[in-house]
Amino acid sequence: MTLCGGRAWLLRVLCGAMLTATPAVAQTPEIGVRTGVDRTALWVGDRVTYTITITCKRGVDVLVDDVSRDKLRLEGLEVVDSSNDRRAGAGGTTIYEFRYVLTTYRVDTPALKIAPLRIRYAVKRAGQRLEDAAPAGDVEAAGATLAFRSVLPEDPDTAAIRSDKAPHVRPARFAALQPIGIGLVVVSVVPAIIAVAALVRRARRPRVRRSARSVRHEERASLEAVRTIGVETVESRREAFTRLDALVRDHLRDRCGVRAVGLTPQEVPFALAATRAKVPAELVAAVLETCELARYAPPYAMPSADACRTAIDRVTQILSA
Repeated sequence: MTLCGGRAWLLRVLCGAMLTATPAVAQTPEIGVRTGVDRTALWVGDRVTYTITITCKRGVDVLVDDVSRDKLRLEGLEVVDSSNDRRAGAGGTTIYEFRYVLTTYRVDTPALKIAPLRIRYAVKRAGQRLEDAAPAGDVEAAGATLAFRSVLPEDPDTAAIRSDKAPHVRPARFAALQPIGIGLVVVSVVPAIIAVAALVRRARRPRVRRSARSVRHEERASLEAVRTIGVETVESRREAFTRLDALVRDHLRDRCGVRAVGLTPQEVPFALAATRAKVPAELVAAVLETCELARYAPPYAMPSADACRTAIDRVTQILSA
């Protein structure tokens, strides 16, 4: 582009912007309309304010419904917000100002347009409603044309986003590393497959279920072993309470189907309530609470020998339920 051509192009752009930004005025003896926009070009997502200012002489009023946002005819634009204001002017005139905030989210419209509006007005007498006044005529509010701006080139052939040029050939050392990488991936997958297979075999392995008779026999043997422990010393009582705790929790698992290993004494009655077991829940909770105290309490807070014997009797009652 030559220097003269560049100047001419710049002059045309500036003249177009000035013409678009210049407010358009329509005037009649009774009413005057002035329109304008606060910018002449938009990017995607930008906002422009289109303003219509109407000046009515004394005794003249307009139909506000003709200037509502629903009556705007737009091309490539959308109404984001709208507001209006009414105030008294000099010489008994009334001034209306309507503001419309517009935007665009389209990229296929090179020119964004606001069509002209026909606004009706009427001359009314004092005390008369506008609906009852005789129509005096209408006036046109000029529209506007806005330019659309984008960072995308107008000629898509100059974008050069894709190229038909063949990619560069990889160096030989990188080409040789490909089979090595594939082999490492395969080697890393093998341990995972072996682990999954082991889990499947373990899940399919049949579980050996003990009979109720054998369970009762083992429980009696464990209880008799606890009875043989002397409860005169603190350490012996701690061992006795530890075995009683394990015996009661195993009984709840084998006979009642309650996994009581990780339950607190307060949680055990709620777990038993969900089963049909006839085990005395409150008694079980009391025994487990005493066992827990004996297992973790300091020597001076250890339950007495009589308390240990009472716990053994309660466990016997629990196992017999």
